Amino acid sequence: MHRIASGDQKSFTVLFEHYSKMIYPFALKLTRSEELAEEILQEVFLKIWLNRQNLPEIENLGAYLNRICRNYAYNTLRRIAHENLLASELSKQMTGEVNNTEEDVIYRDMERSLNQAINGLTPQQKLIYTLCHQEGLKYSEVAGRLNISSSTVHTHMKLALKFIRTHFVRINSLILFCWLFK
Repeated sequence: MHRIASGDQKSFTVLFEHYSKMIYPFALKLTRSEELAEEILQEVFLKIWLNRQNLPEIENLGAYLNRICRNYAYNTLRRIAHENLLASELSKQMTGEVNNTEEDVIYRDMERSLNQAINGLTPQQKLIYTLCHQEGLKYSEVAGRLNISSSTVHTHMKLALKFIRTHFVRINSLILFCWLFK
């Protein structure tokens, strides 16, 4: 780490070769896109190189790289979703096919499905999800309010979001099944 911090490119190459075997599959799992996973891999190691002077201070490099990868993946997916939403809205405006009634129905259905999923969470997961996602509190703030550790908040959020995603996958599969066999 000290050699990389002082600008040793060979040491950085060794680090890249070792950790890219872990970071790329993780990015691929998060994004389900080889192209995005490759982009995220490059961004992670670019950040490491640009901030190399801080490397000696890092206690657990694997966890640090994992966190950077996860943050880049989520930010990339958020950006793509936002771009798709903007493109969809622009397309609707250009064609003049904005149908607010249909959008309202879809929104209410999605909101009802989300509320069903939230109601299926354990009481602790539901409370933590509500505090984080609906009240906008940070994990550390929720941990302080509930007198639990931030990692416990993180674990409950991870399980809650997994449950909600599974709920939506089931609903979408059911809708697709009904549509295919009507």
